[in-house]
Amino acid sequence: MYTKIQKWGNSHAIRIPKYILDSTNLRENDQVEIDVETDRIIIKRTKNKYMTLKERLAGYSGDYKCGEWDTGKPEGREVW
Repeated sequence: MYTKIQKWGNSHAIRIPKYILDSTNLRENDQVEIDVETDRIIIKRTKNKYMTLKERLAGYSGDYKCGEWDTGKPEGREVW
C-alpha cells in the first residue's frame, strides 16, 4: 500500500487505513510511541499513561489513615 505525507497545521501526517489499525488492535486516541530506525518509522502501542481508579486501588493495602495538617496562620481576610 502507498500513501502520501501531507501537511496538517504546522506538522505532517500519514493516514492509517482502518484495516491496518484493526489488524494491530489500535484504536482512535490510543497512545503510541514513535521511534526512528535508520530509514524506518516504528509505531508501538504504549501502556495508558493514566491508571483507572480500579488499577490505582488494586495496590491499596488499607493501612492509610487520613488526618489534618496545619497550613499556617491566615493570610489576608480569611475567616477561620
